[in-house]
Amino acid sequence: MPIKVPNNLPAIETLTNENVFVMTDTRAMTQDVRPLHILLLNLMPTKIDTETQITRMLSNTPLQLELELLQTATHKPHVTSQEHMLAFYKTFNDIRNEYYDGMIITGAPIELLEFEEVDYWDELCEIMEWSKTHVHSTFHICWGAQAGLYYHYGIRKHKLPQKLSGVFKHTLKTKRSMLFRGFDDEFYVPQSRNTTVNAEDIENTPGISILSTSEAAGVFCVKSDNDRQIFVT
Repeated sequence: MPIKVPNNLPAIETLTNENVFVMTDTRAMTQDVRPLHILLLNLMPTKIDTETQITRMLSNTPLQLELELLQTATHKPHVTSQEHMLAFYKTFNDIRNEYYDGMIITGAPIELLEFEEVDYWDELCEIMEWSKTHVHSTFHICWGAQAGLYYHYGIRKHKLPQKLSGVFKHTLKTKRSMLFRGFDDEFYVPQSRNTTVNAEDIENTPGISILSTSEAAGVFCVKSDNDRQIFVT
């Protein structure tokens, strides 16, 4: 099924060439279908590359999706043009009264900074708090997962002795989770990061549980007991 994106988004040409069915706003207006509304908070400096990667993955669903792009107002990107940001991105003030089926919070190449040192940390906290009442389920990725675990549950990140980089074997701790339906008990995942979260900190925190870990790479996937928050390192 198609994924609905803004007209003229650069990802359209790339995905069309990959035979991914992408539907523009104009074409979607002709269909009487209620799509899932997904909000992408893109914290990566390479906005267009990240948009394309995530849109590509979201297209692998039988459901019709409508994707909106969100940026932080307290940090202006230096890699992506301002014209692109103004054309395709909204800020929190634009969407604070809206409701979404899902939200994705990406990573960011700032993991060696303390969370409170990040210039948009207060705004990100406001968005994460808002998500508890305006988003059915939020998917946190990489640094976004560490930021979410810290904000929602007070779980701190820890610097690794050396950078973790490679493809590692992971195992399922919770084999009946819907998130891993169809997965083998063991599977391989790429990891590239300088920090980690400790499994014992999560295990001692009420309201969340670990779904998957790696002997070499540590915690991989965590979710809240109510399924409203998912964290993938």
